[in-house]
Amino acid sequence: MKFRKAIHTVVTSLIMLAAWGSVAPAAAQTYPNKPIKLISPWPPAGPADAIARPIVEKLQQALGQPVVLESKSGANGVIGTTFVANSQPDGYTLLLSHAGPTEISPSTLKEMPYDPLKSFEHITVLAAPAVVLIVHPSMPRTLAGYIDYARKNPGKVAYGSVGEGSTVHLGMELFNSLADIKALHVPYKGAAPLVTDLLSGRLQAAFLGYAAVAAHIKAGTIIPLAAATTERLTVEPDLPIVASMFPGFSIASWYGLSAPAGTPKPILDKLYAETQKVLKDPAILATLSQTGSVVGGEPPALFVEKIKANTVMWKRAVDVAHVPKQ
Repeated sequence: MKFRKAIHTVVTSLIMLAAWGSVAPAAAQTYPNKPIKLISPWPPAGPADAIARPIVEKLQQALGQPVVLESKSGANGVIGTTFVANSQPDGYTLLLSHAGPTEISPSTLKEMPYDPLKSFEHITVLAAPAVVLIVHPSMPRTLAGYIDYARKNPGKVAYGSVGEGSTVHLGMELFNSLADIKALHVPYKGAAPLVTDLLSGRLQAAFLGYAAVAAHIKAGTIIPLAAATTERLTVEPDLPIVASMFPGFSIASWYGLSAPAGTPKPILDKLYAETQKVLKDPAILATLSQTGSVVGGEPPALFVEKIKANTVMWKRAVDVAHVPKQ
């Protein structure tokens, strides 16, 4: 009797697997047949929007269905990321993934509501945004001048970030350590309010994505001092890099496309293939270049390896900044 039940269980499982094998390709052929939500874990009108929106416009043309960029911000990107981790793995709820909640949060949170690797299918990197050191026009307008001023006025420089333990917070703390600067950290819930206070003079400095402040830089209302990149920006070729003064310094950030774990592989493959086409589109290349971003396109396996390596790197940065676990 037990043997018959065991045989029945095995046969049933094989039938289900065979059925799924025929359904999965069919699902990919008809996918998508309704609108797709791309969840951004950041507030609107920030660098995430500037990079994602042009890609979304092209992607929905390629897929033949609307792709809606929806903001679910809070907790330094963790709220939106958690929402996607808990969503149905059917390809209709995707994540605009980011280095912060994926690579940094494991070192800054006591309890993670998701596993950065096991809770997701990481499809590809969309773009690596350029991060720049910016100041209010009343501050010295060179990197050396700013460092000299900040050293001579310990605690008088207030710098903003998009949250405790964010990439730009940790990057600034590492920069301050290297430059022997003591400055006041003021965290914000997104780039927009930070920029508002920098424009008004309530803040004196910040590291921020170039895309969020490009218009203000062109208008002269915010002054860029240096790029936190390994090479000079093509969009700002005269802007020096921080690494020219502190070799090896950079703030490695990225935006990616990810899906809930368990999303069928044929759907993942289709999303990867269509995204690759979008990222090679000359119009997208030109648009992202103007934001100072480097186009991604890494395949899933390399994307995962990137996350693993960067998680170790950010753990060191968290230790340097003495960020307490929350």
